[in-house]
Amino acid sequence: MHPMLNTAVRAARRAASVIQRASNNLDVIVTEKKGHNDFVSEVDRAAEQAIIETILEAYPTHAIHAEESGNQGKSEYTWIIDPLDGTTNFLHGFPQYAISIALEHKGVITQAVVYDPNRNDLFTATRGVGAFLNDRRIRVSKARELSESLIGTGFPYTNFKHLDVYLNIFRDMAQKAAGIRRPGAAALDLAYVACGRFDGFFEFDLKLVDIAAGSLLVQEAGGLITDMQGEEKYLESGDVLCGTPRVFGQMLQLISGHLK
Repeated sequence: MHPMLNTAVRAARRAASVIQRASNNLDVIVTEKKGHNDFVSEVDRAAEQAIIETILEAYPTHAIHAEESGNQGKSEYTWIIDPLDGTTNFLHGFPQYAISIALEHKGVITQAVVYDPNRNDLFTATRGVGAFLNDRRIRVSKARELSESLIGTGFPYTNFKHLDVYLNIFRDMAQKAAGIRRPGAAALDLAYVACGRFDGFFEFDLKLVDIAAGSLLVQEAGGLITDMQGEEKYLESGDVLCGTPRVFGQMLQLISGHLK
């Protein structure tokens, strides 16, 4: 395992300890509202601090881009951190959330960790080396037809500018796919595409911290990932479409018809 990836794994496990201890006392967690349907808890902040401390102990000159504390430092290396992707799920005791950590080097995502503490699923990737689940190499599914595919998605919940378009896409996708699921943690949704649990995924208006690590997992597992127009601007726009090569093409064709 690459030394920087190993550091990210240690950081994710430290954060998971904070999160899982708190999951036993959900009723006493202090929570704030950042915006409409957008919550942050003391657990998010404590987990994020554990991650940052672990990373900076190993790489004190690296920069940080974190969900709650924002940006710190300047470097050609930037760690992109979501300490608790799926906060709303966590606060309701719904066991679908994860820690997401990515390393960007000179504008390119090179290392990725997505850790699900409930299932002890550790997804990792190093650019050019492959994607892994608990040290086992993973690949996207062999699905070739949308009609046979299970598709993940995320409903608009803070920004509703794409709501009408999304609902039209959802209607058509529901009729053409084998099924659609909305678990509520985008980092895990992308990891599920990488390991074949989903055959494709789409969502508007995600944050960089939600998708940085998962995007590398998908790529290293042999999947395709773009924005909704098929361009490589998903990290900037937050609009994400990914899947197996054949299913991705069919999803892109369906979605593009609603964006004209």
